[in-house]
Amino acid sequence: MTTLPAVSLTHPLRNRNFLMLLGFRIQIVLAYQIIAVVVGWHIYELTHDTLALGLIGLSEVIPYFFCALFAGHAIDHYSRNLFGVFAGVVVSLNALALLVISQSQSTSSWWIYAAIASGGVARAFIGPTYGSLFALLLPRSQYARAAGVGSSVFQFSAVIGPALGGVLVAWSGVSTAYAVSAMLAMSSALTLFLLRVEAQPAVPSLAIFGSIAEGLRFVSGNQILLGAQALDMFAVLFGGAIALLPAYIHDIFHYGPGALGMLRSAPAAGAIVIGIILARHPLNKHAGLWLLAAVAGFGLCMIVFALNTHFWFAVILLVMSGVCDGVSVVMRSTIMQLSTPDAMRGRVASINGIFIGSSNELGAFESGLAARLLGLVPSVLFGGIMTLVVVATTARFAPKLRKLDMQKLY
Repeated sequence: MTTLPAVSLTHPLRNRNFLMLLGFRIQIVLAYQIIAVVVGWHIYELTHDTLALGLIGLSEVIPYFFCALFAGHAIDHYSRNLFGVFAGVVVSLNALALLVISQSQSTSSWWIYAAIASGGVARAFIGPTYGSLFALLLPRSQYARAAGVGSSVFQFSAVIGPALGGVLVAWSGVSTAYAVSAMLAMSSALTLFLLRVEAQPAVPSLAIFGSIAEGLRFVSGNQILLGAQALDMFAVLFGGAIALLPAYIHDIFHYGPGALGMLRSAPAAGAIVIGIILARHPLNKHAGLWLLAAVAGFGLCMIVFALNTHFWFAVILLVMSGVCDGVSVVMRSTIMQLSTPDAMRGRVASINGIFIGSSNELGAFESGLAARLLGLVPSVLFGGIMTLVVVATTARFAPKLRKLDMQKLY
């Protein structure tokens, strides 16, 4: 069989295969976003400990980190979509395991952490699957627009998922929320299974560790790609406050699980708006400066959020942080797609996932640990300040990224 030809249409949303890929993405993201918000509420109700919230991220990132590079190799060499089907099934089973744990009335959180760890294995395959199929189904001229669309779909799911999780917990308890998540994940697996993709051209056969090393050399030798990934990784590692939102809801704002879902959804709401804008008006000129400014804006939002005690102003700040983060996500995704050879997309996407995906979970652990050592508010303030330091450092040591004009990559 031959590679599926790219469809030359005026807009990626007229491409049926790309729409199916988006269907997979929206369902799988909804599933694990519901799990994320419900698990946070579940564990904090059991422990009332900010470090316990941080351990959620750590329990997911360890298996994710060890599986990610192997996932990229597998997707490049064997199948662009079947490993994504596997991931959807595992996330569904993970949600069902959490449902059983919640109904057991156990007061121990360790079984919850074990279930989350299996979700970390599944997530290692989701990003590389999406990234590889994205490039296979679209012509290069549509990458920037499609990245904006894909970001909006992702962020829409990140809005609806936490909000839906909070509503389900308030309405019927955590067991119902886990059951809904399980159904969504299984549906995502079915959607991807039905996407018919012709076999990609054979990738030169390398031993698995040689293949992984080839991907690492490619990323480390590309200052623009490496700089964009490192910038986002350290900004999320230090600047994110999402893991601590259950503590903010309980201890500062004094609201319930529905409000937690609203706060979890707020950044994604901002990212949806900017994703739609960027799908129509890509930031090609002065792209590097826009990227640095967006990450700096994210850090400033976190600083003000740390000092704020009013719930609705907190929602506004998180929406603004989502706008800044949305610019970063779209631009980084476009840089990755334009800079990566077809034969290495799975491996490069998996390395990107380690930078970005693991930073979310390690950032959650860092947030929990910092909150234990410094206190809740000082830990978020510290993270925002460190984000600004990361931006200044990247601007200094990655001049090619700072001077990037995206049109030169087409």
